[in-house]
Amino acid sequence: MNQREAMMKQFRDSFTSSGYPVICETVKKETLFLPCEDGVELFTEIFTPDPKEIAPPYSTVVQRSCYPHMQEMLCITGEEMAKRGFAFVYQFCRGTGPSKGVWEPNVNDRADGLCLMRYLDGLDIIKNIGYRGASYLAFTGWVMADAVPKKVKSFYLTVYGTDRHTSAYQDGLFRQDILTAWAMDNAGFPISADYMESAKYRPQIEVDEALWGRKLPWYRDWISNTDRTSPYWNQGFWKMLREIPSKMKIPVFVGEGWYDHHLGSALKGFSSLSKESAAHAVLNVGPWNHSSKSVIEKQKALGLALHSEENETKSVLDWFTLTLKEEKLPERKVRFYLIGADTFLEFSDYPVPFDEEKVLYLGENETLLDTPGVSGKQSYRYDPNDPVPSYGAESLFRTMSAVGSLRQPDVHYRSDVLSFRSLPFKEDTDIIGPIKASLYVSSDAPDTAFTFKIMEEFPDGEAYHIRSGITTLAYRNGSPERLSYTPNTVEPITVQSWDVAWRIQKGSRIRVDISSSNFPEYAVHPNKEGVWSTIKETAVANQTIYFGPDTPSAILLPTVHLKKE
Repeated sequence: MNQREAMMKQFRDSFTSSGYPVICETVKKETLFLPCEDGVELFTEIFTPDPKEIAPPYSTVVQRSCYPHMQEMLCITGEEMAKRGFAFVYQFCRGTGPSKGVWEPNVNDRADGLCLMRYLDGLDIIKNIGYRGASYLAFTGWVMADAVPKKVKSFYLTVYGTDRHTSAYQDGLFRQDILTAWAMDNAGFPISADYMESAKYRPQIEVDEALWGRKLPWYRDWISNTDRTSPYWNQGFWKMLREIPSKMKIPVFVGEGWYDHHLGSALKGFSSLSKESAAHAVLNVGPWNHSSKSVIEKQKALGLALHSEENETKSVLDWFTLTLKEEKLPERKVRFYLIGADTFLEFSDYPVPFDEEKVLYLGENETLLDTPGVSGKQSYRYDPNDPVPSYGAESLFRTMSAVGSLRQPDVHYRSDVLSFRSLPFKEDTDIIGPIKASLYVSSDAPDTAFTFKIMEEFPDGEAYHIRSGITTLAYRNGSPERLSYTPNTVEPITVQSWDVAWRIQKGSRIRVDISSSNFPEYAVHPNKEGVWSTIKETAVANQTIYFGPDTPSAILLPTVHLKKE
């Protein structure tokens, strides 16, 4: 059995282990090319139970995909869902798989998806409809979620967010390992260029014609609109997508992973749901990557991750049994996995309020202190041509082996990475929410980047990634538009991570690394002013971090006091 055969067997077995028995032995399949409003025909397959065994109408689950390699998995889904009394429909997006038309990411999926939903809404054999999707398949659900016909009763959407700027940028730096890689894989024509060479190419705005062989206008749009206030993100399609959660009316299950690259955007989407939808929405976040695999190395080794894996197939069947077959409205729920405690916590709302913000101040001798120590500073030299490699990260896709809570190199592993360590914690400490680095910095460059990475250093000396963050002087302190900076002046900046739920073990230390690059999770900052993708030349920058009473650089941990059993 090869790797793909094993993967398909494992996927089929997830239905067997879900606890939902087979209630229909025979499955019927219908294949058709469904015409869209403009006449383009899209490949569509409908799986139903044999009506001799289970009479219609059927509760129906729908998926739309742009990935032809998923066809076998979609067919397995159709067969197994039909055996459990559901109808299942999948369709390939235009220009992908056997579907007709020209592939262009995103723009046609609202109209095409609604055309499919209206067709299904009119079929007598269909009782009601739910939509299921992960990643781009979740996008094809979100993009029509505010306008679906009346038979559509719920959505189950995982590892995708509707705020595209958040998915693409952090303070002016592009998430290359997601979107540069995705553009190369989904350009609509084969690209043989090396990914890393492509990600490093300068100016990036020309990489398509220089290395890929053809101009890719939509990729150029992504990499040239760095401002959150840009009309590109705030008019037309992307504005519509961002606002859809606030306009939808039906229940939605939002599934995410602490180490999935869509987490930040997905949490924003959940927070912006309309009152009607939010009242029956579920948010479920586990210690998973984009493939829903647990990626907390140390906790697994210590036996603190026994419950970190879930049968997603069972969760899907639970959701659609409740919302379609039983026609019930779900109870609102926010469910987070607390890494290190090996438990899921349940809340009624999000964001989760923290009880106090524990502050650890950067100090001399590479320490983290409870109060500001003596004044001091540390400096390093940042060369964009030798960036710090991403290893242990939240926002990776192509470099999937480097995503997650992975063991970090020892202190002083690079001269351009500063490390600070706390004393051992005297008790277990629970963090829920975004971690912040409040830093006082200067640079001799007119613009540059600063990063932080926070780790738990266990009593055996091994340090494991918790969270990281990055900012630039041009977009410092959350500015949605570019700011100016005078070289060699001290500026207070805040670098914020995405949310996390993490228990720091009694006896462990916190370690924080500060640097200026994290590649390919983010584009390398060239230490020049301007839009990153248009800059060809780079410069070396001399960076300084200040600490002490007048410049109290610190790490801020949102701690929650949980009741101990």
